[in-house]
Amino acid sequence: MSKKFDLIVIGAGPGGYVGAIRAAQLGMSVACVEKYTDKDDKLALGGTCLNVGCIPSKALLDSSWKFHEAQEGFKIHGIEAKGVSIDVKAMIERKDKIVKQLTGGVAALFKASGVTSIEGHGKLLAGKKVEVTGPDGETEVYEAENVMLASGSRPIEIPPTPLTDDIIVDSTGALDFTSVPKKLGVIGAGVIGLELGSVWRRLGSEVVVFEAQEQFLGLADEQIAKEAHKTFTKQGLQIRLGARVTGSEIKRKQVTVFFTDAEGEQQLTFDKLIVAVGRRPYTENLLAADCGVDKDERDIIFVDDYCATSVPGVYAVGDMVRGAMLAHKASEEGVMVAERIAGQKTAMNYDLVPSVIYTHPEIAWVGKNEQQLKSEGVEYKVGVFPFAASGRAMAANDTGGMVKMLADAKTDRVLGVHVIGPAAAELVQQGAIGMEFGTSAEDLGMMVYSHPTMSEALKEAALAVNGHAIHVANRKKR
Repeated sequence: MSKKFDLIVIGAGPGGYVGAIRAAQLGMSVACVEKYTDKDDKLALGGTCLNVGCIPSKALLDSSWKFHEAQEGFKIHGIEAKGVSIDVKAMIERKDKIVKQLTGGVAALFKASGVTSIEGHGKLLAGKKVEVTGPDGETEVYEAENVMLASGSRPIEIPPTPLTDDIIVDSTGALDFTSVPKKLGVIGAGVIGLELGSVWRRLGSEVVVFEAQEQFLGLADEQIAKEAHKTFTKQGLQIRLGARVTGSEIKRKQVTVFFTDAEGEQQLTFDKLIVAVGRRPYTENLLAADCGVDKDERDIIFVDDYCATSVPGVYAVGDMVRGAMLAHKASEEGVMVAERIAGQKTAMNYDLVPSVIYTHPEIAWVGKNEQQLKSEGVEYKVGVFPFAASGRAMAANDTGGMVKMLADAKTDRVLGVHVIGPAAAELVQQGAIGMEFGTSAEDLGMMVYSHPTMSEALKEAALAVNGHAIHVANRKKR
């Protein structure tokens, strides 16, 4: 007789492992199935985010920024740093060490919480049974009262640029370059493409980013996106909008990319090419034909507002369901599912899921942008405060960008916070906290902020919404 659990989770990424731990805290017997192995061929928990996504990319972003600062940013502070060089191997080793520490931390949390970790590929069968194929190819079937599908996503591959071992790579391969490419191509000017392009540009690569869309950062507020485009171009990223890649050819350890844009058919040659055109749900051999769970043609599993699938007792979270493919969104869905199984009425506010791009400057936003409010016919007010007027930003020599706040014209309720600049993610989170409690711009403007801080830029933007900013000239009312 196979062992039965209150909950079996398939996938130990940010949705799965967080949901498993929360369910165990609530007194359930929980098992979590994961097949991913690290460079040493050992089981590695944490999913894409911890192993080959959010965490390792931030490690490289921080290392490369420190190198860039030493090369170009120290002089203004009176610091002479001559002959600064980068040891790419040491940088990659540091990244790997951080990943190992965090994935090992998840294993320790499982142990402390009483979650049973099962190594292998999980497949949902009919009747809430889960078949696990172990590393040795042996299969075992487990029974569950509830199942949480959390198998995440994988990078999308495109026919014009088939991946190779070392020249044409996806986002995972781009985290393991052993040297700085002289010329680097990046397909996709989204979050991943811009972050990885930034890393290698700072280290000395000549970087060209191809974007099929005519508009840059279409999901961001237009004003913020324009500022970002200007800033990245100044940093040396060559961003080609409306550029459709049609093919590629590898010769003498270089790749020639063929593309079309407004100027017609063109080609450029690179030492490395990163394909970062998005991700798709990982559902390969996940669902038995008779398991009853429905998905669409893009492999997105159908769920309701509470992540329940069409099968009672079976849930799906994270990158494999509707909404943004973000680790923090997946984690909160995992918690929501665990608590709802336990009988709680937990719900998630999908209107306030923050988005962040960890370039320098950082870009972050929460709530609605101007384009959305215009298309919805909502009357709104705008408050903008530039970091150029922030004493703290000046002291840090980090004055690029702005904080932008949007509020309802009638009620003054804050509808969106958009930031490009230092500590953008942290400032947007402050806005999200206020918005969760229905804050008005006036509320935020009346709060006492410590001085000097980057946070004051949020207060000043809130004041500017109603023409009360102190440290920047207010817009004249029409």
